[in-house]
Amino acid sequence: MTNNSKPILAVTMGDPAGIGPEIAVKAFAEKQVYEQCRPILMGNAEVLRQIMEVIGIRLALNAITSVDQARFEWGTIDVLDHELEGGASALRWGEVNARYGDLAFRCVVSAIRLALEGKVDATVTGPIHKAAINAAGHHFSGHTEIYAHYTDTRKYGMLLADEHLKVIHVSTHVSLRQAIDLVKKPRIMEVVRLMDTALRQMGVENPLIGVAGLNPHAGDNGLFGSEEAEEIAPAVEALRAEGLKVEGPVPPDALYALANGGRYDGCVAMYHDQGHIPFKVVGFDWDKDKGTMKSVKGVNITLGLPIIRTSVDHGTAFEVAGKGIASADALLLAMDYALRFCKAK
Repeated sequence: MTNNSKPILAVTMGDPAGIGPEIAVKAFAEKQVYEQCRPILMGNAEVLRQIMEVIGIRLALNAITSVDQARFEWGTIDVLDHELEGGASALRWGEVNARYGDLAFRCVVSAIRLALEGKVDATVTGPIHKAAINAAGHHFSGHTEIYAHYTDTRKYGMLLADEHLKVIHVSTHVSLRQAIDLVKKPRIMEVVRLMDTALRQMGVENPLIGVAGLNPHAGDNGLFGSEEAEEIAPAVEALRAEGLKVEGPVPPDALYALANGGRYDGCVAMYHDQGHIPFKVVGFDWDKDKGTMKSVKGVNITLGLPIIRTSVDHGTAFEVAGKGIASADALLLAMDYALRFCKAK
């Protein structure tokens, strides 16, 4: 494969006060990354210089204003430079700040626009801080909603993926009260179809998808709620009639253990935490003695978009920002998944 045939990935730095800049530098320092793709970092060169001093990684910085100025050489980070209001000299790690939120937001929007224009093949996002984004006047509840808005996408879903467990959600960033009301047959069918397509793109030929119940014991034949009988089971039956391999409603406390053991190729969660909690139990490795994460694995993929978007499935980790101890595992995995989807296209 020649250098020019490798996919171009636009990777966003995330909130400058979080661990995003650190894990970006650590990922871009890996030679294998450049053997597989041509990465560009959407961020701020001053911030990157600061974090490189902290973590002791010395890479050259090529500050650019367009993709065609990138060198794509291992040892050099091509950074599409975005201004940080007030400069980076007064940057404070772990601080929620509207200036930082604005920078992170603009980097994401730039990546989206490059992908829509066909100048990059996929986008990979670092962690943003929702409060900082909103303080800057950008009123979105997360990356997924930003991507949906700027790509004019109405039908989309959040997929969490690691080696064994893959989870898509009926709803994400809404209150639990709202989430219950969103458990409806059409939406369940929509996300199952998105999951089926994504699994096939990942190389699963005939995926089996498990659909969680909403209530304890999947309602226990109506004892604990009616959503299973009225919305979830009818959706499963309709999907089977379309030819998809689907089972459910499966009791939520059993579904993820079965999937992690290989029973299901993918899972459908009814709401945010029902999917995120088991996923992070599997992917996050806490070191009790050191008081930090040894490894944070897991990828967040937005399905249904006209462009490819993968992301780390962890936050800004302000409590360890600027300390040089953050793991780049999730970002490297997110880049790997972006490349898988590039190949599928």
